[in-house]
Amino acid sequence: MPPILQRLQQATKMISRRKILLLVLGCSTLSLLIHQGAQLSWYPKLFPLSCPPLRDSPPRPKHMTVAFLKTHKTAGTTVQNILFRFAERHNLTVALPHPSCEHQFCYPRNFSAHFVHPATRPPHVLASHLRFDRAELARLMPPGTVYVTILREPAAMFESLFSYYNQYCPAFRRVPNASLEAFLRAPEAYYRAGEHFAMFAHNTLAYDLGGDNERSPRDDAAYLAGLIRQVEEVFSLVMIAEYFDESLVLLRRLLAWDLDDVLYAKLNARAASSRLAAIPAALARAARAWNALDAGLYDHFNATFWRRVARAGRACVEREARELREARERLLRRCFGDEPVLRPAAQIRTKQLQPWQPSRKVDIMGYDLPSGGAGPATEACLKLAMPEVQYSNYLLRKQKRRGGVRARPEPVLDNPPPRPIRALPRGPQGH
Repeated sequence: MPPILQRLQQATKMISRRKILLLVLGCSTLSLLIHQGAQLSWYPKLFPLSCPPLRDSPPRPKHMTVAFLKTHKTAGTTVQNILFRFAERHNLTVALPHPSCEHQFCYPRNFSAHFVHPATRPPHVLASHLRFDRAELARLMPPGTVYVTILREPAAMFESLFSYYNQYCPAFRRVPNASLEAFLRAPEAYYRAGEHFAMFAHNTLAYDLGGDNERSPRDDAAYLAGLIRQVEEVFSLVMIAEYFDESLVLLRRLLAWDLDDVLYAKLNARAASSRLAAIPAALARAARAWNALDAGLYDHFNATFWRRVARAGRACVEREARELREARERLLRRCFGDEPVLRPAAQIRTKQLQPWQPSRKVDIMGYDLPSGGAGPATEACLKLAMPEVQYSNYLLRKQKRRGGVRARPEPVLDNPPPRPIRALPRGPQGH
């Protein structure tokens, strides 16, 4: 037995478990660990527990069943990628949409378990876009599933929705010169409730959560309170996009995961030229007023988020979030070079990493692998930056092979939904 481990054994009766971890962390021989399979870990699993459990308890096994409600324009694609990679490393089944639904569970229809590809049932993990339906998800997911979701400040979210879906949402297409300011000056002049994709123009968070996005808390405060109660009954964690790293710290603690399980690369991000650098205060107030139901949801869950951080210890959560950011920077440099940068799709040579482009007016950025890479590390880096469409296709093929599903024409759903956003033809690459 190496001398260092002998000294650690002798010290166990005199010092706490946390101190042992700190000693182990100092051992350079243990500072890099190899993760399961081809996934390399560039962050030590035995990191110091900056946020120890609230009470003394034995370590919990990693939680393996998770349903993530992927809301729109809230950094959900990045969370989805974290969950996809975790599922793949642990050989878990990921629920994926039926081909008639493309890469969303027939959104904007209410979710049904029938929308799930049969080769991906029963699942451990669910992370693709859907409109929340509690009973249908309970039919699909195993008992003990942890439900999580993420919200974003409504003004910033609405600016992103207006930009991203400008070519597809009729309310946005009606606006002269694609002006967000013009829309918010008189939204009722452009908005038609019930139109296809109308939910992208009014209280999108409430709609994604299964609520009625036409209700106004100004007219019916009880409805907002009831919707909040429904969310709190189901979701163990509501993350906040503006505090993404702190949210991941709470997520990994909830699921008893390692910090390296939540390392990430930012995905589905718009180029600076495709977004407002800053939203003027008057425009933000108008966006929140038009999306008052979303604003009420966000304000409530933002407050509960920080109460949860306070219970865990704000200083230790911030310290662990800082450790996460530092580890993420090291990982990005390992994968994408000494100065990793997001690139336009036209500059990404690796086809598997080229992000889907919603229109010629919006550039979605991505990472590219350095030339000449190969082996397990390259595979891990590829998955780290793989966009939703490519990763979903890859996982479906993999799970079909695992289940022995032969290639054959897919059955057609009764009453198929309108073709979703991601089925629309893309413009020339990089535009």
